Order: sequence, then C-alpha cells, then structure tokens
Amino acid sequence: MGRARKRKTPTPETLDIPPPQNDTVSSNPTTQPSTLTTTNNPIRRRGRPKKTPQPSETNPSPSPTRHIEIESNGNNAVEPNSVDSDYDNVGGRVVPSMEAVVKVFCVHTDPNFSLPWQRKRQYSSSSSGFVIGGRRVLTNAHSVEHFTQVKVKKRGSDTKYVATVLAVGTECDIALLTVADDEFWEGVSPVEFGDLPTLQDAVTVVGYPIGGDTISVTSGVVSRIEILSYVHGSTELVGLQIDAAINSGNSGGPAFNDRGACVGIAFQSLKHDDAENIGYVIPTPVIRHFIQDYEKNGGYTGFPILGIEWQKMENPDLRMSVGMKSNQKGVRIKRIDPTAPEFKVLKASDIILSFDGVDIANDGTVPFRHGERIGFSYLVSQKYTGDNAAITVLRNSETLKFDIKLASNRKLIPVHIKGRPPSYYIIAGFVFTTVSVPYLRSEYGNSYDLEAPVKLLDKLLHEMPQSPDEQIVVVSQVLVADINIGYEDIVNTQVHAFNGQPVKNLKNLASMVENCTAEFLKFDLEYQQIVVLQTKKAKAATVDILRTHCIPSAMSDDLK
Repeated sequence: MGRARKRKTPTPETLDIPPPQNDTVSSNPTTQPSTLTTTNNPIRRRGRPKKTPQPSETNPSPSPTRHIEIESNGNNAVEPNSVDSDYDNVGGRVVPSMEAVVKVFCVHTDPNFSLPWQRKRQYSSSSSGFVIGGRRVLTNAHSVEHFTQVKVKKRGSDTKYVATVLAVGTECDIALLTVADDEFWEGVSPVEFGDLPTLQDAVTVVGYPIGGDTISVTSGVVSRIEILSYVHGSTELVGLQIDAAINSGNSGGPAFNDRGACVGIAFQSLKHDDAENIGYVIPTPVIRHFIQDYEKNGGYTGFPILGIEWQKMENPDLRMSVGMKSNQKGVRIKRIDPTAPEFKVLKASDIILSFDGVDIANDGTVPFRHGERIGFSYLVSQKYTGDNAAITVLRNSETLKFDIKLASNRKLIPVHIKGRPPSYYIIAGFVFTTVSVPYLRSEYGNSYDLEAPVKLLDKLLHEMPQSPDEQIVVVSQVLVADINIGYEDIVNTQVHAFNGQPVKNLKNLASMVENCTAEFLKFDLEYQQIVVLQTKKAKAATVDILRTHCIPSAMSDDLK
C-alpha cells in the first residue's frame, strides 16, 4: 500500500475523546500550527493508571496576549486573576448566579471500527453545563459524544439527575439536554444571553475543571474575535479567544460579561510550549443559531455552507485578466461541489462580488464592526439550512445575480459519524465498511494523516462526492478461513467495482452480492488488485465464519 510522506511542517491532529485521557484535537490547517484541546475531564478509576497525553510537537508564533502559568500536568496553577465564586460584587461588576452552572457526568461507549459489530469498553467523563430557559441545559457536543448515560448535578447538591439529550450540534460543538425530574429545576434561574462582546471586554469563565470538585471561576478579557476552527466538528465558525484559564472539565461552562450575561460557552484551548492561557469560547450568535434551529425544526439541521472552493483575487494582473473593474472586488470560484445546490447556477471561474448585498473583498473578508473585518463565511453561517441567499457574480465581464438555496455540508469522507454505529458487511470473511475520519484515526492513530494510504488521504483532502449517497467502501480486514487463503493481507483497500458494476456505497455493494446469481464473486480493488470467490462456497462459508467469531449478523442494521 502507498503511504503518505511525512510533512516538513507539523500540523495539529484531530482526536476524539480517548479513554481515559483528555481529548486532543487539531486546529484547521489555515490557522497557526498548534494543538487544540477540547476540555471535558475523563474520570480516573482507582487501580487503573491514567495514560499521559502525548501532545504533538508544533511551533506557532508566540501569542501577544498576557500569560498565566499553567502546570504541564494539566492541573490548575495559581492564577492571579482567579475570582472567588462566593463574592457578590467587585469593582462594580455584576457577578452572575452560580446556581445555574451544573456539572455534567457522561458515560461514553465508543464504536469499535476494527470490529464494527460491537462497541468498545465504556468510560466516564465530567464537564460543565448551564441552565437556560425552557427547562433545558447547554453543554458541549464532545462532552456527550457516543453517550450511554448523561447525568447532571447542581452546585451544592449531592444528587445526580438523569438527563435526556435533546439535540447534538456536531459542527458548532453544542448539545442540548433536559431533566425530567421537577426537583432539579427548583431554585434555579436560567442564564440570560448577552451580545457579542468587543475586544478587551472582561469575561468570567465558570465551570468544574480538573484540580477540584467544587465550582471554579476564572477571569480574563476577550483577546480576539474571528473565524475559528471548531476542532470537534472540523468546521469554521465565528469564535472568541480569551486569556481566562480553560482546562479539562471546563467544557460546556458559561463565559459571563461584567453585567452578568452569558456571552459564550468554553469549549477548547490551545496547548503549546510557546502559547499560554489561550482559550476559546463559542459566542452567542452561534449559540442562538443552534437554539433557534432546534426550536424551528424540532431538531438540529446544521449550519449551511456555500459548496465551493475559492481563491483570493489580490493580484492586480489576475483581476485584470477576468475583466474586473478598478472598483470591483471579490473572490474566484475554483470548483463547486456537484451535490450542492450552487452547482446548478454557479460556474468555475465565476467571481463572487457580494453575498446578500454585502461586498466581499479580494481577500475574502467583509466588514464586521468598526475597525474589524471577518471572513465572508460568517454571513453564510448566519443563515439556516434551506434559506435563500442573493449572490452577485462576475462572469465573462458580465454581472449576474442569483438566488441560491443553501444546504449543509456533505464530504466524501465524513469528519464525524454523529453518534451512529459504523456500517459493515461480511462475506467469506471479508469485512467491508465505509471510510470516515474516526475510522482512519482508529486504524492509524492520531497520526493518520501521515500513516494512512496516500490515495485515501487524497480523497479526504481534495475529492468531492459526485452523488449525495456516494461512499468510499474498503476491505477493512479479512477474517481468516479456508475460503480466503491468499487474501489475508488485504487491509484498508478501496473497492471500486463488483462483477463489473461500480460500487456507489456499502448498501449498494451488499445488495449486489446478496442478489448475485453468477458463478463467481469478483471484487475490483485499488491498485488493479482483484478478489475472486465461488458464490455458493462464499455464502456457505460466511455462516461458519460468523459463528466462529461470535458475530450476530453479516451486515449492520442500517443495511438490512
């Protein structure tokens, strides 16, 4: 198999929550090379040693913000700007009610991608959350990922209440919970949301981080507001960078302004030798979008995107070659997702001049607030799935206007499986499954972007789906039996065709094999490799192989 060559410049890695250590995930390649960490706190069990996380070696530029020392083992250091959570008023600032902040306990059972018919050993974690209107609780999506049971506990209480997960927003890393027990809601006032803060505004982060069991309060200021990489969902949305300490367990905790209103949710931090005290907060525009999406549609539908890849138009010769006037600015479309609604109206090499009446600069930014600019994807993220948007483009020196219906993103290799168990199909010991980022991480570890086959990585980074239901199907492994002698070494190899018919997705492959009446089953794999089996012998051998390996079914429930 081809292997990916090692990069000269290290980039961060995207990891799920590993039992029992902290969840380390990467930043978007367009940001400074660094390690971003989601901050839920896995619970340690007596007698079972906790593994030490291995952060990736990266070298971002030193942050100009002020620094507070954080111990390398993840424990809270002594912080000069820590605030006692019991005080009522300091320096005229309104102290928010701590009673609305809860501790979230979750039991996770991750899927087993190597043996997709079963799950891994369950493990526990703790994080933070807070009460909002409508008898609901907000926390982070990664705090309840692959949950089996979720419980919440109020400040000063000794009772844990079982919670129900109402919605999980993978892209924005927000989850919505509720509690059926009326006793939980007694004496609790919901948190009120404030507006998007400005630079240097004071913020107070409240939660239950590592280092103790009681509530913790740290303070700082807003250092930066821009489009950030949300590492859990590998998306880019507006976010706040703050210098208040955010450690493991702070995930899902609220960030308050000096008037006591919530301005965001703590969700990730940057860990690096040259960077100290850099935390990130999901701001209220993203939170409101998530809540309103749930209330409007009865569930989470996601953030829409423009299904395009674009290029900056900063070079004057480039602008002149496409017929742009001196007063025109915009970005060039490189290619369009064939499954996106934009594919029907936009064309490659179109110049997008404006979105919903807002002019786009040559570097892809739009005016944000006084003295600030932000990526134009912010305008798109303010919309909802199914909304229309007015787009003005320049095509062959002619200005055209289109009304486009926005849809959510779909990648050929999904970044997330969103809580669903992996699909699989077994015939004659060959285990077929679909490729996703969690699958690659399970097979090749945190360095899957170095270790995975080159062709799979190329599809992950560059290829777009040609149809809405297209999947990359691979032979995950071969369960050794007499019928598959000589094929035992086939691992993670893509399946292109079966008996001369292209394989569109796993369900398509399973259907063709199950209904095959030909004498032989012939699979065309990557690198011109083929697998040939006698049809009757293969189907008979499958029954014995399933019994030998205690596999309940030859296919996952979603394929039946």
